[in-house]
Amino acid sequence: MSMRLLNGAVLILGLLLAQVAHAQPPMNVQIQVNFLLGYVEGSGCEFYRNGSWYDSKAAQSHLRDKYNYLADKNAINTADDFIARAATVSSFSGQPYQVRCNGGATLTSSQWLHQELARFRTFQ
Repeated sequence: MSMRLLNGAVLILGLLLAQVAHAQPPMNVQIQVNFLLGYVEGSGCEFYRNGSWYDSKAAQSHLRDKYNYLADKNAINTADDFIARAATVSSFSGQPYQVRCNGGATLTSSQWLHQELARFRTFQ
């Protein structure tokens, strides 16, 4: 095999691997995660993270950043992965995220998001 052909094959293989390395989650997963992120932002609930309460817009922004980071690392294959890896606990402190809506009971974000995801899936 000539050196030129070998270099070309290595270049093509590298380009193909680069595309695989930064693949986005499947479209149905992106739809479900974007629904959940919109649900968070539109909820008007408060979100507890690392010792402080945040409004729903700040929570959505934080979770979207975590989702994008993990998706770029190919760590999100399902909406359940998103909840478990991005929306359940702080990567910084290890403390669970909590949600409080309209002065009601505090729930873990995992429980709250899984309930909404189950409702969404019944209509999808």
